[in-house]
Amino acid sequence: MNPVTALGVGAIAVVSITSHEAAHGFMADRLGDPTARERGRLTLNPIPHIDLFFTILLPLVLILSGSSFIFGGAKPVPVDVARLRNPRRDWALVGAAGPGLNVLMAIGLTTILSAATLMGVADRSSSLTEILAVGIFLNALLAVFNLIPIPPLDGSRVVQYFLSGEALTLYRRIERFGLIIILALVFLVPQLQIALSTAIFGLVELITIPFGVTADVEPLLRRLLFG
Repeated sequence: MNPVTALGVGAIAVVSITSHEAAHGFMADRLGDPTARERGRLTLNPIPHIDLFFTILLPLVLILSGSSFIFGGAKPVPVDVARLRNPRRDWALVGAAGPGLNVLMAIGLTTILSAATLMGVADRSSSLTEILAVGIFLNALLAVFNLIPIPPLDGSRVVQYFLSGEALTLYRRIERFGLIIILALVFLVPQLQIALSTAIFGLVELITIPFGVTADVEPLLRRLLFG
């Protein structure tokens, strides 16, 4: 990956990760909880959402170490579930907002790539195509990864809507160990890596096929990401 591509991908990665968190705040605010707005987190400006470790250092270390699976995060947007108008339903909607925003961003980047290709501005070997292709992949990754139903990932917020009683209580208790469980599964269970990779590329295909750029994106991604 040349320096221009790396810089462009880095910029898209930061915006994608931080916008994911902002989406939670915007959804919560719309559903009655202004906590994120009160704390200055209801913004698309990435700076307030950046976490030094999860947004910058962790992805950088994974990239430099040649890891086959790269991920990161931003500072969680504060949400007070008690202030939501319908806490049970709205908490699930707030959780789904982040992955939903990443899917929309992937569609937006695909639209730009399709237009650039049609206008002759980008071809399969250009830095612009590489940046947009990896940006599409990163947003698909963020959407799929965050929908894993392990607390505190967004997928768990959706799952909680369908649980009640003791099952819900036990499920919520997992959250204190959630990050350890997630890291252990991702790095120690190859089958999960394969399943995630399959789901991510499946989402990339689903998004890019209607725009006719799958043949440009998939081979390029596999070359850039896996050599």
